[in-house]
Amino acid sequence: MKNRIIFSLLFVLGTVVSSSAKQDKYLKHTVAKGETITLIAQKYKVTPFDIYKLNPDSQNGLQLNSVLLIPPSAAEAKPAVAAQTQPKPSQNPTTHLVVAKETLYSISRQYGVSVDALKEANAELLKDGLKIGQTIKIPSGSGAVTPSAVVQKEVVKETPKPVVSTEVKEEAQRGNVAYHIIEPKETKYGVSKKYGMTIQELERLNPGIVNDFPIGMKLVVSGNAPAAATVKPVVSANPITEKPKDVNPSSGKKYLQEYVVKPKETIQSIANDFGISESELIQLNPELKKGVKLGMILRVPMIEKANVPKKEQGNLLKKINTNARKQLALLLPFNISKIESDTVNSTQARLKKDKFLNMTLDFYSGALMAIDSARVLGLNVDITILDSQETKNTSSVATLVQQNNLAVKDAVIGPFYQANVERLAELLEPNKTPVISPLSKELGKKYTNLYQSMPSVDQMRSAIFQFMKTKGGNIVAVVDAKKGSVKQYLQEMQSETKIVGLSAKGTFVADSLRIHLQKDKMNYVVLASESTGMILAATNAMLAAQKDYALQLVIMEPNETLDFEEISLTRLTKLKLLYPSLSRPNDTEEANQFDVKYKKLNKIIPNQYAIRGFDVTFDTLLRLSQEKTFEETIQTDASEQIENKFDYVQNATYGYSNNGIYILNYDIDLTIKEAQ
Repeated sequence: MKNRIIFSLLFVLGTVVSSSAKQDKYLKHTVAKGETITLIAQKYKVTPFDIYKLNPDSQNGLQLNSVLLIPPSAAEAKPAVAAQTQPKPSQNPTTHLVVAKETLYSISRQYGVSVDALKEANAELLKDGLKIGQTIKIPSGSGAVTPSAVVQKEVVKETPKPVVSTEVKEEAQRGNVAYHIIEPKETKYGVSKKYGMTIQELERLNPGIVNDFPIGMKLVVSGNAPAAATVKPVVSANPITEKPKDVNPSSGKKYLQEYVVKPKETIQSIANDFGISESELIQLNPELKKGVKLGMILRVPMIEKANVPKKEQGNLLKKINTNARKQLALLLPFNISKIESDTVNSTQARLKKDKFLNMTLDFYSGALMAIDSARVLGLNVDITILDSQETKNTSSVATLVQQNNLAVKDAVIGPFYQANVERLAELLEPNKTPVISPLSKELGKKYTNLYQSMPSVDQMRSAIFQFMKTKGGNIVAVVDAKKGSVKQYLQEMQSETKIVGLSAKGTFVADSLRIHLQKDKMNYVVLASESTGMILAATNAMLAAQKDYALQLVIMEPNETLDFEEISLTRLTKLKLLYPSLSRPNDTEEANQFDVKYKKLNKIIPNQYAIRGFDVTFDTLLRLSQEKTFEETIQTDASEQIENKFDYVQNATYGYSNNGIYILNYDIDLTIKEAQ
């Protein structure tokens, strides 16, 4: 089966998977230092307008080493249309080549015709929606509309002047009006949310955006400045005397304020409220290493305490919008060139010993299932699959960005290795292109457009402790002497935890556990050891104590020793083993149908990487098929797929991380269930 997948890859890689018309061939120009649109246009004997039309993002400025598409000849380039109030009627229909990010509305404005007229003239061609590369007919002036003003010399669009209401004019006289300039990839939803207003209020203040939302337009927003600029520090009777410092000195924006700890708040809840990690909060407030206490005065970022409504689960399917065509790229490490150049091992032999290749093909097979599901739902997304040709230390990311113009994609999944996905995020950050890391749990360099879809080890640990604390449990830990880092984590991050003392030889002592147990609470015993002897001794003591205490065994991360025959499943079920997990068991009809279809296609049951490939890809496809931007769906919508949850949280100084973690436990009926 995998031989067939590899063979098909030779034909698939670098192509668009979903149906789209074939594009014309263009010249490619790499921007050099000091070049402008005018100089580049003169070099290729085209107009600046021709370049802007093929490269919409270039209107926001040129990036060094970015790649521009250039029309093949001046004869094929359409001249700029002079500014006019009405288009000149044409006896014969003209044509238009659809380029990235164009819509029927923007085309109608360009040629001075109505959207309905365009649809009527291209009824057959547009039955599946507008696609990049299509050549559509432009009808004559019937149903014409006034085109956008076209600019002089370099044909840069004029910034539309906002239509200001009487109410706003009155506020302006009092000096209370704030303005906002529309930036690339912003939406009405995003701007209205930023200024604490509804879309209707934003349109009421700016009637000119009811049917349009052009980049660069100066909007009148609510009479107050953005919330982040007006937050006042919490006043305390016992203020901190140390001068506040930047949370992130490079940003120049994230200053500190004082915050007073409220009842029932924890380190994790405060960190989440202010969009920082627990370690960042403790770094700002070293006194938290001894635990959080009511009334403590903490240093926190100068932002309002988050009051975010609970995200809706699984509602992405209910709000699908296929009007705008989106583009998704998958960068997967097939390393086809190595396979083709391997004259020693056959493909079959390579598959037997190359675990990384097997993981890649499994992930890819799941992604293909997601793409097929997207077709069935009618999602309007083009998917490009590329070979990232990566190892832990190398990749072809930079080349792929240039050759495939990844900056104009609406999202990119991959590569696999953290260093490579960070490099891609760095290259695409100026364009705000979302980069989704599909498999890495590492946290390294920080980029605003990087989305870590795998929860980190620290997040997993925080989740299990948060669960135990919300249950009001008594938390006790048995930590192997070899697990020094775990003991340090507990002392610094979970200081309420009681650590059981070991013997002089580092062995477990049953009485040392009993003295920490409480009869009026659930006693959660966190076990951190890979020693079979210590695990057996600790669990024996817990089983013996069950007649007097309520106990539950807890682990913070996967422990292969628990799978050994010496540690029976019965022992773990009696103690209702509790642990955090990236995935959940799913016996729903939907999950069973997925298994059946996957097995029919691939002759095997899907493993964790195949399911992961489906879940990450399908979640991304659904987010791209909403009225909101990808980032806005991240902020408002959580989703659950076959086995994985995607509940992203924004970090204070960089991107997003997935907090979609399940808390599972072994049940007495020998099944694994979500803990209640």
